[in-house]
Amino acid sequence: MSLKLKNGDKVLVRTGNPTGHCRTPAYLRGKTGVVHRKLGKFKNPEQLAYGKSGKPKLILYQVRFEQTAVWPNYGGAPRDTLLVDIFEHWLEAAT
Repeated sequence: MSLKLKNGDKVLVRTGNPTGHCRTPAYLRGKTGVVHRKLGKFKNPEQLAYGKSGKPKLILYQVRFEQTAVWPNYGGAPRDTLLVDIFEHWLEAAT
């Protein structure tokens, strides 16, 4: 699966609660962010944690989230953001 995301593309973090090792924070699942940059292809750490090959390699993106969208009662500046590295298989294009 390749989404071919570009900087500035809106993305939605997939929901779900898989068993085992997971690299995507639960508090971001179901949240919308914007691709800040593509970091490259890396072995899947969710497989590596169990001694598997981690292949095929997955694209890792740095995604920017508005703090107020992540935390409803956020008390900081309205323009504060959060940058998180998220693998492609956790993302889908948002409208």
